[in-house]
Amino acid sequence: MLEDKKQILNSIHTIAVVGLSASKTRPGYTVSKYMQDSGYRVIPVNPNLDEALGEKAYPDLRSVPEPVDMVLIFRRSEHIPPVVDEAIEIGAKVVWMQLGLVNEAAAQKARAAGLAVIQDSCIAVDHRHLIR
Repeated sequence: MLEDKKQILNSIHTIAVVGLSASKTRPGYTVSKYMQDSGYRVIPVNPNLDEALGEKAYPDLRSVPEPVDMVLIFRRSEHIPPVVDEAIEIGAKVVWMQLGLVNEAAAQKARAAGLAVIQDSCIAVDHRHLIR
């Protein structure tokens, strides 16, 4: 599993963060900022934001006007299935559910569509451990 995560982190460039928060104390902000500071392009996806981290925010994945390698999810587990549907629709390669988030049905659907799936894992912790 660690090798899978390392390979994913080395192969992606653009991350759409669903549920990115404007609050600098929330993981949806701090983790996204860490990934941006680590050289990844971070695109905020949150219908309640106009921008975050100096980037234009989009209400949903379908509205993002450029290709996305990974969809990083900061939404409660019950809200994950429609996010995964959109990730498949836009051609993302990876769906990553942050620490504490698991939705096995959505994960199976993403895998069946050819996406790599990580569940219940903090991307920033994994990045620090595997890449830095």
